[in-house]
Amino acid sequence: MGFPEDDLAGDEDLLLHRHPHWKMLFWPVVILFVSSAVIGYVGGLAANKVDGNGRLVALGVLAVVWLAIVGWLCVAPFLSWKTTHFVVTNRRVLFRHGILTHSGIDIALSRISSVQFTHGVWDRIFGTGKLIIESASQDPLEFDEIPQVKKVHSLMYHQVFEDDGQTDGNATR
Repeated sequence: MGFPEDDLAGDEDLLLHRHPHWKMLFWPVVILFVSSAVIGYVGGLAANKVDGNGRLVALGVLAVVWLAIVGWLCVAPFLSWKTTHFVVTNRRVLFRHGILTHSGIDIALSRISSVQFTHGVWDRIFGTGKLIIESASQDPLEFDEIPQVKKVHSLMYHQVFEDDGQTDGNATR
């Protein structure tokens, strides 16, 4: 599911669109493989130990358990990842998320007073991090798991603090 570009104003240009980093899907994928292996093993044991209708019931229960585990711990995180959007345009920053209920926040670039990023050792290895945006009237907003956070930080810094093509390290807005 891509970001709907018709949400942008007519004179607004899309500069960046990111989903959270794929590393947030690591544990759901591990759970998918482990639960499939365990349910498959237990299903094999049940098929060998139980005969007749008991076998069908046991396999049916195992299938329901597997579907519940995969749905709750694998599909839901994937849908959450896929429906989370971090977007930078030439006029604002947009953050949208939600599967059934959508919510979001828009920050005009002119209201941003500071752009920061943090990333630890693992984040640096995976190329991700936390982007922190401060505006004049709000508490800082923190966006976790932003892929290529240093590049996003640099892009935002230049969009916010660029002055007629010249970048001034002491510029504030």
